[in-house]
Amino acid sequence: MTEPLSLAGRTGIVTGLANEDSIAFGCARALHDAGADLILSYGHPKGEPHVRPLAEQLGDPPLILCDVREQDQFEALFGAAEQRWGRLDFVIHSMAFAPRDDLHGRVVDSSRDGFLLAMDISCHSFMRMARLAEPLMKEGGCLITMSYYGAEKVVDNYGIMGPVKAALEASVRYMAEELGPAGIRVHAISPGPIATRAASGIQDFDQLLHQAEERAPTRRLVTIDEVGTTARFLISDAARSITGVTTYVDGGLHVRA
Repeated sequence: MTEPLSLAGRTGIVTGLANEDSIAFGCARALHDAGADLILSYGHPKGEPHVRPLAEQLGDPPLILCDVREQDQFEALFGAAEQRWGRLDFVIHSMAFAPRDDLHGRVVDSSRDGFLLAMDISCHSFMRMARLAEPLMKEGGCLITMSYYGAEKVVDNYGIMGPVKAALEASVRYMAEELGPAGIRVHAISPGPIATRAASGIQDFDQLLHQAEERAPTRRLVTIDEVGTTARFLISDAARSITGVTTYVDGGLHVRA
């Protein structure tokens, strides 16, 4: 009998690799360990020295620059998957960005350009990935993005990323409905605070980490590897009847008032 959590023979793209602390790396490591064949992407040329050694730890899969604002790079990433495998089983969307001034200011004071940029990179890029992945997911597949509790409740200093992540989670539900008939499942994972490079841009982030550790029922912070094993489960056959939901990996922090 096939192990239900095995990903042997599965093919997929993990985006947003930045360094060894990035959620994307935790996901890539868990999926690689489960037997999946990967393509990895990173978002800026300056990141290559940091991500190349990580790819080597994972069997040296293709590592492709993909700034999601550049359509040609977007298409090249999925073209590489088509050329390598002729199909695709999963995509991990692990990226978020907001200009510092807009992130640190009030939502009502956010600039139009800053808000649109945050929405484009953090939310709409997931829809564009889905559009490129759909024709390659000939026998179904799984799309996963990363959210945060600030999409549901007000979190101090999370600013415009709260509305952006709320839009992302709503998109997951609509995409699950639209792509479900093709056997494509869509998920958001909502990790608790993790000390990633992207999260470090949040004002007073160390305080947020401390509060999470104190308030979570498990009384500890979660790790990128725990997020990765959750992604592995959602991609696997064990989760074949689950779609359109936000899965919290936060030690139960989201249940606290």
